[in-house]
Amino acid sequence: MHPSRRTILRTTALAAAGIASHRPLSALQPLVGAAELSDADRMQWWQDAKFGLFLHWGLYTVAGGVWKGQPTKGAEHFMLYERIPLKEYATLADSFNPVKFDADSWVRSAKDAGMEYLVITAKHHEGFAMYNSPSSDYNIVKRTPYGKDPMKPLADACHKHDLKLGFYYSLGRDWADPDVPTNWPTRAGRSNTWDYPDEDGKVFSRYFARKVKPQVRELLTQYGPVAIVWFDTPELISADESRELKAMIRQLQPACIVDDRIGNGQGDYTTAEQKLDTVNTARPWEACMTMSKHWGYFQNETGYKSPEVILRDLISVVSRGGNLLLDIGPTPLGEFPPESVDRLRAIGAWMDVYAPALRGTRPWKQAVEQVAQTEASATLPAPSAPGANGVATDAVNDSTSTSTVPELRFTCKGKDVYLFAMSWHSPVITSKSLAATGLAIADVEFLGGHERSVWTQDDKGLHIQLPKSSQAIPIYVFRLRMRA
Repeated sequence: MHPSRRTILRTTALAAAGIASHRPLSALQPLVGAAELSDADRMQWWQDAKFGLFLHWGLYTVAGGVWKGQPTKGAEHFMLYERIPLKEYATLADSFNPVKFDADSWVRSAKDAGMEYLVITAKHHEGFAMYNSPSSDYNIVKRTPYGKDPMKPLADACHKHDLKLGFYYSLGRDWADPDVPTNWPTRAGRSNTWDYPDEDGKVFSRYFARKVKPQVRELLTQYGPVAIVWFDTPELISADESRELKAMIRQLQPACIVDDRIGNGQGDYTTAEQKLDTVNTARPWEACMTMSKHWGYFQNETGYKSPEVILRDLISVVSRGGNLLLDIGPTPLGEFPPESVDRLRAIGAWMDVYAPALRGTRPWKQAVEQVAQTEASATLPAPSAPGANGVATDAVNDSTSTSTVPELRFTCKGKDVYLFAMSWHSPVITSKSLAATGLAIADVEFLGGHERSVWTQDDKGLHIQLPKSSQAIPIYVFRLRMRA
């Protein structure tokens, strides 16, 4: 029997985004049009992926936190906080020449770290397009000595190495456009009022038609399959405009998903910024978090999280059904900072062994078990309080913990439960949540080596001897096979 046209359309749309369904095509929802995959089809790869790379790269990268020889306020938002005229700010493009940019190296670094997708700033709040934008000559091809479109080789490398590609797009803020009013935290709070002082004269719909729709269309038609459009700052977009934008995305790239910052309830998943929780874990969600203090490149950067802390954060999020999008700010020359490279390698070495306990898993009936803090532990310095020293709270706003106290976390896949003993130094791991009165365990397998796990289970819990195998990061993972 020949496949129906609907089946062919659905198969084509799935293949275009690299989605491999675990269900037979005959079990999928009927396809009314090429854009009408089910939400479950679109979200399946993302919910299995768990870990992605966020990249903030723009004109603010050239400054790196310094303007006219002085430290800036607001990090990559410094155009706003320093009230720099657009004509003057745009001169940063004159020296933007990332001659060491190597898309293949970027993508391989992400893949080797166990990441499954990548999201890069195609246009941040500054309004500068980091790609070849026919609708706006304020872009990297037209305005910089580099004169090339870095998104093209990056897209090619993502497709080559099977890393899903996503584009970040600042939706409700654009300091290069005269028609972008804002309302956070108060009226005109994030508007360019020094170049364009007439806030009442700004009409968002003009900006939406002139710049947003053309540029989003460009991103979805110039680079092959795009898996995610990661919008930021919906601000004053109307409900009709959010729906129109989503409909255009569905029409151009049927399998592409969007975050909640498209506005007005149109997102496929929820985002949590610089924190590791969300108000509703029943809905697909993602925590986005910086590796250091800043989203973009910062000269003399401090505050890098250790690989152990980053992995703890990843496990914490995944155990509650979320994804972690970890951010790096590439340098003006187009390289990852060496501190970032070192951390990606350390994370990758751990993920090479333990990724099966994260990728493709779902939350168990219990995400975490707190333990008595008698085990040896270490605590890193706490991050700076948001807003300290006059820094913008929407730019430097990390509220994640750097604590490394012992903790147990859980995920599951099918009938197997994975137990994570995080920052563990005691000779015995005891989980009261896994007492014999609750469920019977048939076998315990240590994923980190070939040594056989030594364990017992009684009415007080599951007791596992800490493996003798040494590892650089003290996060040990066990697969628990339950009795039928």
